[in-house]
Amino acid sequence: MKKFLLLPLLICSLSFKKTGDSFPEKSAPASSYSSTVLDKWMAMQIKLMSSTPAIFNGPFVRIYSYTGLAAFRSIFPGISRKSPFWFSESALNNLHALPGVNQKERYHWPSSLNAAMAFMNRSMFPSEAAGKRLIDSLEEAIRKSFSPDVDAATLKRSADYGLSVAQRVYAWSEADGYQHANDKYSPPSGPGKWIPTPPKYSQPVTPHWGSLRTMVSGSIINAQPPAPIPYSEDSSSAFYKQVKEVYDISQNIKPQQKEIALYWKEINPGITAPGHWLNILRQIIQKENSSLDQAAFAYAITGLSLNDAWISCWKTRYVYNLLRPVTYIRNVMRHDDWLSLVPTPPHPEYTSGFAAMAAAVCRSLAHVFGNDYQLTDHTYDYAGLKPRTYYSFRAMAKEAGDSKIFGGIHYRFSVEAGLQEGNTVADNILKVLFQKVEE
Repeated sequence: MKKFLLLPLLICSLSFKKTGDSFPEKSAPASSYSSTVLDKWMAMQIKLMSSTPAIFNGPFVRIYSYTGLAAFRSIFPGISRKSPFWFSESALNNLHALPGVNQKERYHWPSSLNAAMAFMNRSMFPSEAAGKRLIDSLEEAIRKSFSPDVDAATLKRSADYGLSVAQRVYAWSEADGYQHANDKYSPPSGPGKWIPTPPKYSQPVTPHWGSLRTMVSGSIINAQPPAPIPYSEDSSSAFYKQVKEVYDISQNIKPQQKEIALYWKEINPGITAPGHWLNILRQIIQKENSSLDQAAFAYAITGLSLNDAWISCWKTRYVYNLLRPVTYIRNVMRHDDWLSLVPTPPHPEYTSGFAAMAAAVCRSLAHVFGNDYQLTDHTYDYAGLKPRTYYSFRAMAKEAGDSKIFGGIHYRFSVEAGLQEGNTVADNILKVLFQKVEE
């Protein structure tokens, strides 16, 4: 995992009065603005993810999640407590009170968001000159677009507020323990245990990611699945049959299965898995013509669920350290040259992180937009892949999970457990944030 830049933080000591349940009296509510500014920053973030090398999705999960929260909190004083797009910061794990605003002053929430998004992207991506120039250029272009309509003092006040929020969120992110995710680790050995996989035979990636602090308190309670199917090399065993399903699909893959596997392949460099989900959210926001508060709210809760589901999955993976299909198919079934259609990533099998990610994000999207939602995903039009249409978020999550069976890198029981794990994490988060979960 690439080293991510640690910027020195200059936390603004602003003399703002802490905001209560109402937004500043002279300011228009966040709901009165379009999500255009956020859309531009989401597009920029996807582009930066695509051009940032990494062998693991974890850094991009963190970027999506913490940036989404900073975007939401930068406009939070402009959201009424009675709004469905409001939740208290008290649910967030050890995030101390964020800066407030001066209730008697005017704020322009798109300006706050612009400054917050610029700071978070500048801070969380590697220090690469071309990327920094893109971020600086977008921030300035957006800022200039506000000048004809908003006075300079309000623009500066709003940007200062957004920056102060982003600095606080970023400082919080740096304390989640990710710097130790790749600390020394000796994987257990024995029958059924994970070993490095072809073709690169890399060592296990971020074995301690499951120890990271979650973003929401209590989000992974009861999310850990039961133990996987007992390992066995007996051809009549349940485990052998699960592996044989993966092998049989690879030998007689149907055109639709291959299409699904390649559509959700998402190897970096490329759009990345978190980048794909971010682009799906972006397409929904555009389709709905979402207001700024709804868009930032959806960005935040999908990010919270994504981050904590990823942590839960990694906690599970390094408890069981289960071997990947390619290892069993080569060493037990004796198909010595077999390789999965999708390259096998360098970490243990159970549960499927991709399935957990998909379920968590889709459960959160269903909370905002309703489960029975029709969407045609055009993320990979640029690569010549046919767009795919879904009629519910649940169906989208299932297809994303199944793609890893078709691609040869997960057993079915790992995908099913991952989907359940992601759903449980998202449900836990919704319960904490809103004290109930919609059925």
